[in-house]
Amino acid sequence: MKIKLIYPKWPKLERQTEFHLPPHGPICFAATVPGDVELTFIDEHVEDIDFAEKVDLVAVSCMLTCQIKRGWEIADQFRARGVPVIFGGIGTMLHHEETMAHADAVFLGEAEGRFPQVIEDLRNGGLQKVYDYQWNFPNMNVIGPARRSILNRERYNYRGVQMVDLIHASRGCRYNCFCCCTPFLGGREFRPRPIDDVVREVASIDNNRLFFVDNSLAQNDQWEKDLFRALIPLKKKFVCHPIKDDDEILDLAAEAGCWYVYQAIFDTSDYIRNRVKRLQERGIGVEGTIILGMDEHDEDDIKRLVDFLLEIKLDLAEFTILTPFPHTPVREALQAEGRILSNNWPDYTGGKVVYQPAKIKPSRLQDLYYYAWDTFYRESSQNLRMAKLFMKVIEKEQADGTYRGPKLRARRRWQKEEAGKVR
Repeated sequence: MKIKLIYPKWPKLERQTEFHLPPHGPICFAATVPGDVELTFIDEHVEDIDFAEKVDLVAVSCMLTCQIKRGWEIADQFRARGVPVIFGGIGTMLHHEETMAHADAVFLGEAEGRFPQVIEDLRNGGLQKVYDYQWNFPNMNVIGPARRSILNRERYNYRGVQMVDLIHASRGCRYNCFCCCTPFLGGREFRPRPIDDVVREVASIDNNRLFFVDNSLAQNDQWEKDLFRALIPLKKKFVCHPIKDDDEILDLAAEAGCWYVYQAIFDTSDYIRNRVKRLQERGIGVEGTIILGMDEHDEDDIKRLVDFLLEIKLDLAEFTILTPFPHTPVREALQAEGRILSNNWPDYTGGKVVYQPAKIKPSRLQDLYYYAWDTFYRESSQNLRMAKLFMKVIEKEQADGTYRGPKLRARRRWQKEEAGKVR
């Protein structure tokens, strides 16, 4: 039996430097496919799809709302050729009712221990329309290492620099952020993987630079400390979402190789100022994730926020517009108030206004989104700020003897750009 696994492309944020990370969902799913099944993988961001390829099943993996429509288009083409199609991934879970019109089956939930049933049904002549395991979570002990061998790794580089490999140490999130659909997708219980399993997977990855894609590592203090202590001997360098603002945890994160952190920045308070400062004091860079268009935001608030980010010398900033994704508290609220302006899913990138803001006209909020990107990066482009973070990780690697020479040419080029010799 042959399965073709496809990861559809999606529109990227305007103003953001375009690069492609190796996707995480597909390689986790691939690890659940029985070994006697031939599996090929296409990431449409870096490879073209051969619609004429002879396969027994196409599996479409969707992560994002803005990706789902392209997934439907791909599925429609294969089904027109008589090839059955199954959809999975968190994007499918957000849009499964619409997706059923474009699929022979949809798979809801986490696939560990469950996907062999799909193979058995296919071999016996018929897929179920829905495989619903959405809130029936597998035991975290059965989650094995992701199947990275399906990736065409040469495709995932930016100007000669290999992109980080993605990994997760936990699932679920005990927080209930108003703009996030994680509680609907993975539940509000923090579900950590056994740390020994995580360490073995990290050690097996032939890449010194990783990205822990967990929703937040700051969900259990003792677990967070134990994880960082276990990572120290591996000398890997990693990016992650928030870690707890605690002296011991921050020190352990730095010692474990934390390179930079994605940190939500929602106001201009001393709390945010100090949080960024405390990370940077330990050599940990900070990429701020900033949502524009909150109900309390007027035009002056957004401009003050951008000024604040420059004042505190934030390393990088990613600006997005508040977006009412399906199955989030904010969508429920805006829908009840009649403030959603569009359900055109490709526009749900985080870079387009699809709702009626409380204090700003939609067109003005769109302009302010561009203003934020252009103002923050006016004196130092996003490429150059990325180069500075890249230089930091090289310094860390040189200090502990893990730097890999082939990346030296990219380093020298970026050094020249910082000096203004190459634009």
